[in-house]
Amino acid sequence: MKSFSLLIVAALVLSACSGSRNTVTRVAVPATNTLFATGPIYSACRSSGRDAANRSRCGCVQAVANRELDASDQRRGAGFFGDPHQAQVVRQSDRSIDERFWLRWKDYSQTAARLCS
Repeated sequence: MKSFSLLIVAALVLSACSGSRNTVTRVAVPATNTLFATGPIYSACRSSGRDAANRSRCGCVQAVANRELDASDQRRGAGFFGDPHQAQVVRQSDRSIDERFWLRWKDYSQTAARLCS
């Protein structure tokens, strides 16, 4: 659990569906609401093979992504699951486009860690 939270916060491991097909659904649970959605981050998360990458948590991080990131950023970030080193490359890049993406990704990751842990 802790390693998965760090994974999200560090954004080193966050493909498939297009952003236009993402859906957000709030599922009522006694005394709380659970965020859930499917999309590129959900698919990448589920296929990552990590113990903490269960349906509920991956659906939550996708729902947060739908609120915080555009479809392009979601697809780019989902690619980090398959190539975690690429996240480090982007984070250390001097290109302004990479720097702006990284700031958005970092903010998203912190929000997802807070809401989905």
